[in-house]
Amino acid sequence: MSDTITTDREVADERSRERRDEGAGRAPTPADGRGAGAPPPTRRKRLIALLVLAVAACGAAYAAYYLTHGRYYESTDDAYVSGNLVQLTPQVTGTVIAVDADDTQIVKAGQPVVTLDPADAKVALSSAEAALGETVRRVSRLYVDNDFYAATVAQRQSDLARAQDDFRRRQAVASTGAVSAEDIAHARDTVNAARAALDAARRQAEANRALTDRTTVAQHPDVQAAASKVRDAYLAYARDTLPAPVTGYVAKRSVQVGQRVSPSTPLMAIVPLDGVWIDANFKEVQLERMRIGQPVTLTADVYGSRVKYHGRIEGFSAGTGSAFATLPAQNATGNWIKIVQRLPVRIRIDQRELEAHPLRIGLSMQVEVDTHDDSGTQLGAAHNTSYRTDVFAAYGAQADAEIARIIDRNAMASRKSAR
Repeated sequence: MSDTITTDREVADERSRERRDEGAGRAPTPADGRGAGAPPPTRRKRLIALLVLAVAACGAAYAAYYLTHGRYYESTDDAYVSGNLVQLTPQVTGTVIAVDADDTQIVKAGQPVVTLDPADAKVALSSAEAALGETVRRVSRLYVDNDFYAATVAQRQSDLARAQDDFRRRQAVASTGAVSAEDIAHARDTVNAARAALDAARRQAEANRALTDRTTVAQHPDVQAAASKVRDAYLAYARDTLPAPVTGYVAKRSVQVGQRVSPSTPLMAIVPLDGVWIDANFKEVQLERMRIGQPVTLTADVYGSRVKYHGRIEGFSAGTGSAFATLPAQNATGNWIKIVQRLPVRIRIDQRELEAHPLRIGLSMQVEVDTHDDSGTQLGAAHNTSYRTDVFAAYGAQADAEIARIIDRNAMASRKSAR
């Protein structure tokens, strides 16, 4: 009975839906629940097959791309611009009286940047120069004394010869009684005295010659010792002016006018942006085919993908970042979880591209390495880099020129006074 009531109710509901559909202008809904617009089973199978074929084609295309191209490229976005931070520190103690550069400004190599009070250094330099001049005059006198002692020796030789002649003449007439024995004894004593005086003069000449033998006034040890003090004082005086060791931009300026600084005080940093490089951190699973010298394509977030840089791998770090950390990770624990490590790779950028689009230290980069040519090595083939500056070499040359001027001036004065 209940089944009959349920069937009648379903029939009534179906008729009600048909009437509503007819009133709304829609076609009656089939009794089997399948819409009039639903595709037939054959068409559905065809769509599914096409979808499967499309997925398979995409997979095959990606596989072909990976085998012919993709597997030869390794990329990372964990890369940053790095460079040298040249710290400017004083070489002497002093009070800052001038600062000629500020943050974000560019300075040229050799340009004075910080100046210290030179008053004390100037006094010390003047004292050392006076001592050098006095030493040169004293040493020059030693060379003049060589001639004096040579003349003394010649005089003593003449005295000895005259005394010997007198003694021989007295001996020759001693048998005739014209000369007394006392005169002969006095003549003998005169010869001995003349010989002793000659010997003393020779020793004095040798002693003075020992102070000047095989050297000149400028190369004399006493003059060199005094010249070293002048050089030290001159360097201390010249170092009161601090030049920029390299050409670059000023950063992290902390020095102020009136500040008392010492040789260990950092005053500012100078960043040479024409010598930056890229430190790219690659996963250890990406390093198998990477070699020194492989070409690299880079883009910077600051310029976007429209600007591309080109470079080459310059070297690989000797260890991962975690290995060189102040507190390296200790993995000898029971709940150890493996974490893929990253190894820093240094990349050198083409200098012309870097000049056209400068980079700043710390900027983010996207790096892609072409590993087609993997014939090189990861270690042992890197080029050694040398950094040097010649801005301080002028101090030594200037000190030597000042020493030569002092020596020449005082040596000439000694020669004029001797004449």
